[in-house]
Amino acid sequence: MTARVLEAVPNFSEGRDLAVVEAIVDAIRSAGADVLDWSADPDHHRSVVTFVGSPEIVEEAAVASARVAFERIDLRKHSGVHPRVGALDVLPFAPLTGLSIEDARAVAWRVGERISGELGVPVFFYGHASPESRSLGAIRRGGFERLVSGWPADRQPDLLPPRWTHSGAHPTAGVCCVGARNILLAWNVYIDGLTLEQARGVAAQLRETGGGLPGLRALALYLPSRDALQISMNLEDLAATTPAEAFAYLEQLVAARGGRVIETEIIGLLPDELALSAAERFYRLQAGTTDRLLSRRLVHHLAKNVEPAARNE
Repeated sequence: MTARVLEAVPNFSEGRDLAVVEAIVDAIRSAGADVLDWSADPDHHRSVVTFVGSPEIVEEAAVASARVAFERIDLRKHSGVHPRVGALDVLPFAPLTGLSIEDARAVAWRVGERISGELGVPVFFYGHASPESRSLGAIRRGGFERLVSGWPADRQPDLLPPRWTHSGAHPTAGVCCVGARNILLAWNVYIDGLTLEQARGVAAQLRETGGGLPGLRALALYLPSRDALQISMNLEDLAATTPAEAFAYLEQLVAARGGRVIETEIIGLLPDELALSAAERFYRLQAGTTDRLLSRRLVHHLAKNVEPAARNE
């Protein structure tokens, strides 16, 4: 039997008080999940945690992390450069081994029902978990402040807590966006020599919704603590657009405006496709070479052998 491994990558609206972030991480670990990575950014005022486990363990860990976030984060006091609508802003689930996107969707719905029913926070589903394939951008327009003042006509939550008396979002926790998706690449590219307005023009040309690259979302942000400009991107469809293609187009757009790329920051874990797409171009690899990637073969081996062996001990 193949091991079933699900990934969750929740984003929390806290990037400055590390005690709160560590409490969230501790809650995830206490539920039995394996925390692979976490990071916090004071300008974004946001933290990202990557954890894995069986669907049952990941479900419990996700709810445990939500409970801490709703207790410790007050969006009325929150201000950062990254868009947000919730204390636990986004909660995506991705199948790794032994699971399908339908399995991830089922976990997303169970967790969403618990967040609404047990923890009392409205839920929006997005991506593969949404019946309408709703995007995060559509949910986030106007931010927490817009949703807490009342539900817009085009944005009714999928789940409301029992006996909900507010006309909009939770007054301190906002809403929670729960999704199901495949592996994506979250990265921030630092640039120099442009104004913020020029950087926004780059982001607009890059992203799919502006006629740019398929599966790419992009925002231009100014980071006050570093006096730096950043193009913050999510590449959501690694089959439609490779990271190498996205980076090359970004460099081209920045250079055309007289700027330059300084460095790239990866958020969360590094997907194989980031290095592979660059290696294929640089080394002109033969067709089929990347099918022999060691990490992929190792994951396949562990998925087939580790869980059955553990049950026999």
